Amino acid sequence: MERLKKIVHRLLFPATAIVILSVPVATAMLLYTFLVAGKDSPISYISYIVSAYALTIVCLSLTSLIRKANQWIRKNPYVSRYLEDIPFKMRISLHLSLGINFVYAGVHAFSGVYYHSVWFGTLAAYYIFLAVMRYLLVRYAHKSGFGENEISELKRYRLCGAILIMMNLALAGVVILVLYQNRGFHYAGSLIYVMALYTFYTTIMAIINVVRYRKYQSPVMSAAKAVNLAAALVSMLSLETAMLVQFDNGSTAFRQIMLGATGGAVCAIIVGMGSFMIIRSTRKMKRLREENLKT
Repeated sequence: MERLKKIVHRLLFPATAIVILSVPVATAMLLYTFLVAGKDSPISYISYIVSAYALTIVCLSLTSLIRKANQWIRKNPYVSRYLEDIPFKMRISLHLSLGINFVYAGVHAFSGVYYHSVWFGTLAAYYIFLAVMRYLLVRYAHKSGFGENEISELKRYRLCGAILIMMNLALAGVVILVLYQNRGFHYAGSLIYVMALYTFYTTIMAIINVVRYRKYQSPVMSAAKAVNLAAALVSMLSLETAMLVQFDNGSTAFRQIMLGATGGAVCAIIVGMGSFMIIRSTRKMKRLREENLKT
């Protein structure tokens, strides 16, 4: 039994030279099969088996290589700290998102003034709201950290909920402009596919992180992830407008119905998030203060 295991292991994990050599050999045999011998020739079955074996050992080798690379990367103290120290990771994430927000807000504000465009001005207002929230969270993280003062964190959490509701006014303005002017976001060439992948990734990760970071019992962390979710939802709305502009050849009425429904849903979700944050934080602060008075 042990001998059989060793044989199987050697077959699945051969020397590196064999793994590298298997790729051109399998490729050459497949090319010969399709271009010369034909798919029904005896050599075709051999080439299929060789190519399947080559694919298997290459994938297994890559898995092993990725595992070793991950272990090597984790030896770096900065990378290890980023992966394992959640508060440190949150600070880095907040700084990066704040920097991106400032760039977006600045570009749209400049475009609004330069082109005398209400469209860009409204988008600038939206990104300014996001930047304000993230700046407040970054400032608090520098001064107090995470999970140290729950009441103070709940105040920031409630403030972010209020700003989310106010931010919804700017978002509603974007939706109204999209419907009234019958226009949307436009991405040049195939960039829309890249933006679609990025938007779906950020939206899925934002939803996962909202749930994941609740276990750390830090309202500031939860607020940061709620802001990320709000930004991701608006990115989804932007992607929909771009896709309808680029791919839909139907009627204007259909486009307006779709954008109106999606825009209304996104606005409702953001207002709901903001309201939930205000109500939840207010109730929890009241309970904590009552407990402090009793003690």
